[in-house]
Amino acid sequence: MGDTTRNRHGNDNDEAKAPSSSPETVYYEGCPGCAMERKKENSTGTPYKEFFYVGVTTLASALPISALFPFLYFMIQDMHVAKNEEDIGVYAGLLGASYMIGRCFASLFWGVVADRIGRKPIIAFSMFSVVIFNTLFGLSEKYWMAIATRMLLGSLNGMLAPIKAYSVEVCRPEHHALGLSVVSTGWGIGLVVGPAIGGYLAQPAKQYPNLFSEKSVFGRFPYLLPCLFISLIAFAVLISCIWLPETLHMHKNLEREVEMYCDSGVSPHREVPHSEKKSLYKNWPLMSSIIAYCVFTLHDTAYSEIFSLWAVSDKKYGGLSFSSKDVGQVLAASGAGLLLYQIFVYRHVHKYLGSIISSRIAAVLSIPLLATYPFMTHLSGTKLGLAIYCAAVMKGAFATTILTGTCILQNSAVPQNQRGAANGISTTAMSLFKAIAPAGAGSHGPKSVNMLLSFQGSNDISDFEYSRSNWACANLQAIPGNSKTI
Repeated sequence: MGDTTRNRHGNDNDEAKAPSSSPETVYYEGCPGCAMERKKENSTGTPYKEFFYVGVTTLASALPISALFPFLYFMIQDMHVAKNEEDIGVYAGLLGASYMIGRCFASLFWGVVADRIGRKPIIAFSMFSVVIFNTLFGLSEKYWMAIATRMLLGSLNGMLAPIKAYSVEVCRPEHHALGLSVVSTGWGIGLVVGPAIGGYLAQPAKQYPNLFSEKSVFGRFPYLLPCLFISLIAFAVLISCIWLPETLHMHKNLEREVEMYCDSGVSPHREVPHSEKKSLYKNWPLMSSIIAYCVFTLHDTAYSEIFSLWAVSDKKYGGLSFSSKDVGQVLAASGAGLLLYQIFVYRHVHKYLGSIISSRIAAVLSIPLLATYPFMTHLSGTKLGLAIYCAAVMKGAFATTILTGTCILQNSAVPQNQRGAANGISTTAMSLFKAIAPAGAGSHGPKSVNMLLSFQGSNDISDFEYSRSNWACANLQAIPGNSKTI
C-alpha cells in the first residue's frame, strides 16, 4: 500500500522503489464513504435497516405531492379566485403543477450539492422543507400563498435525486435492484396514500362535526389537518435522519492526515479510488438511459390519466362503463400486485436478465398488452374483470421493470462523485415529461371539454400507448452494451 500512497505524495525512498504486487488503495479513516464501503465488504447480507430508512424517507417525501388532489377543487372554490365555476379547473391545474415546476428548476442543483456535501444533509433538509411548507400550504387562505408554498415545497424538497443515489450506495451491487425497488415502492405508496389522507382529513368540521367545531382552528383552516398530519410524519422521519449513515466519500480533508501516516511508516487500510469528473452531457450511456427513462415516464403518466377516463366512459364510445368505485378497485389491485412484484420478484428478474435485457423485454411485451385494451370493450362480467385486472397488474410490472432498470443504468454509468448530479438531471427531465404527458394523453382522447368521456374511437388508448412504446423501445435499443459494460 505504501507504494501507491507515497508515490502520489512524491516521497522518493527505497520503500517506494521496491517492487509491489497489485497496487492497493486505502480506506481513509474518518471518511463516511469509506466506512460504508468497509461495512459492505464485511457484510454480504441485505441492508434491511438502511433500506427501511430509504423507504420511509421516500414515502414521507411523496405524500404531499398528491395529497391535495381530493380537496383541490373545494380549496380553489373557497378562495373565491375563480370568476365562474368553469375557471376553477384552470386555477386548480396551475396549483397542482406548481410543485413540479419548482422541482424541475431545482433538482439538478440539489443533486450537485449532494455530490459536494453529502446525501444525508440534503435528505434531512428536504424533510425539514416538507414540515414547514406543507404546513404553510394547509394554512393558505389566498391563492398566491398556496401557489408560493407549493412551488417552494417542490424546489426545496430535493430528496429524489440523492435518495436514488443513496439507495445503491448503501448496498452491494447484487442488491442495487432491490434498493431502487424500495425507492419506487415508497414513492408509489406515497402517491396512493397521499390522496387518501387528503380525502379523509380535509374539511374535518364538515366531515366529523362531532369531533371538530366550525370555530376551531380546523374549522377556520379546513385543509390544515391533512397537511399537518403529513408534516408530522415528515418530522418523525427528520428525527430519524440523525441515525442515517452518510455514503459520500470525503477524502480531501483527510489527505494531509494520510500523508502524515505514510511519513511515519503507518499506512491506512485501503483507499477507495476517486474518479475524475467528466461531462455528464457527453456520457452517452447516461444520456441514453435518461432518454429512455423520460419517455417511459411520459408513457406511464399518460397511461394513468387516460386509463381512468377510458374506463368510466360509456361503452358506445369505446369505454368500459365503469363506476369510480370500479376504477378504484382496479387501481388498488394493480398497486397491490405491483408492491409484491417490486419486493419479491423484480430482483430475481434483474439478477438473471440484467437491466437492459429486462427493460427491452418489458418494453416489447407492453406493445401487444396495450393493443388488447380496445378489445376489452366487447367483454363483460367475470371475463372483463379478469382481463382488466390481469392487464393492469402486468402493465404495472412492465413499467416497474423498465423504470427501475433505467434508474440502475443511470447510477451505474457515473462514478459516485457525480451520481447526485446525474440523478438531478434525470429528475429535472422527468418532471418536464410528467408535465407534457397529460397534454399528450388528452390530444389522443377527448376532443373537447364538453365530451371528456367521449373518445373518438376504441383505438385511441391503444394508438397512444403503441406509439410511445415503440419510441421508448427505440431508445432502449440505442443504449450500448449491457449493464456490465456501462
